[in-house]
Amino acid sequence: MEDRLASLNLSPIELRNMLKTVVIIMDEHFDILYVNDAALALLETGLKQIHDKKFYDFFLDDGLERSTFEDAIKNREDFSETEVQLCFKDGRCVLTDITATCFNLDDQRLMLLEIRQIDKQKKITQETQQHAQQRAARELVRGLAHEIKNPLGGIRGAAQLLEKELDNPEHKEFTQMIVDQSDRLRNLVDRLLGPNSLPQFSWVNIHAIIEKVRSVIELDVSHNIIFSRDYDVSIPELYVDPDMLQQALLNIARNSMQAMNSAKTVNAAITLKTRVERQSVIKGKRHGLCALISIIDNGPGIPRELKDTLFYPMVTTKKNGNGLGLSIAQTLTDHHDGKIDVESYPGYTEFTLYLPIRKRTDTYE
Repeated sequence: MEDRLASLNLSPIELRNMLKTVVIIMDEHFDILYVNDAALALLETGLKQIHDKKFYDFFLDDGLERSTFEDAIKNREDFSETEVQLCFKDGRCVLTDITATCFNLDDQRLMLLEIRQIDKQKKITQETQQHAQQRAARELVRGLAHEIKNPLGGIRGAAQLLEKELDNPEHKEFTQMIVDQSDRLRNLVDRLLGPNSLPQFSWVNIHAIIEKVRSVIELDVSHNIIFSRDYDVSIPELYVDPDMLQQALLNIARNSMQAMNSAKTVNAAITLKTRVERQSVIKGKRHGLCALISIIDNGPGIPRELKDTLFYPMVTTKKNGNGLGLSIAQTLTDHHDGKIDVESYPGYTEFTLYLPIRKRTDTYE
């Protein structure tokens, strides 16, 4: 084995640069002394620029616990931390595992950082768990909704029969109230059950659908929002239900508009973006090509306590909201074998619909 490795004629530097793990060496003042290629890619900088900066120059002040690193290098203590969110000054955030090793070299205190990005692995695991939880929650809601809907019909019918037997018009107001409230609850239950029609698939240009959504939300004069577009026009036609996809995007866009309006966001803006991604995993299944439709806003961000239950029915922070918009958007996206991904922090929220790009010869199961 050693002979075979020697025959490769690779230097230690070449081997380090082939690593996918980020390797950074810095001194006690956090001046960067060495980086490998993976580190340059993570920091999005060049080798000449890196040595003029300190490690913390790349990150937001709240992106890292400086005291952890300062205490470690001061006391020469190694440490490891999992699922550390690194937030860069350019707005990027990545989820990582970090290992720090402290050592001395020529009477100088140094720290070697190994950083492994775990965004994709973590996201796949979370998506699988969340999909199972959301499906279970929807089934529970559907079961409860049916149990509520059946007696509602009986209550409404009994109120109508009782109304016919009453002579006093004032008493009829009470029976009419029962009928009205029964109808209101029935409509709510129908919305909880979600779309009850099968998708009507056809080959369409997704940008035509997105433009319809943009036109609708721009006509809403109650929100003063700047819209911009960033389209990949090379995306081929997709086999989708245009009405369902439009409704899903409308629900997300309106949710963004309401969040920014409630937070009184200054210079509120929404960007509509499309891209193509290769080798996307949706609910455990790998797709060669997916179209990505993103709705990006500069609002307050999603509260941390809502992130895991965002697509559950009846989950909302709005005073007059019913928490069904995103749940319905998720259901409509599920009809297309797609998924909705969310990235959010203060000042930035991005909802992205992943839709498999199929060949004309493919059909939905």
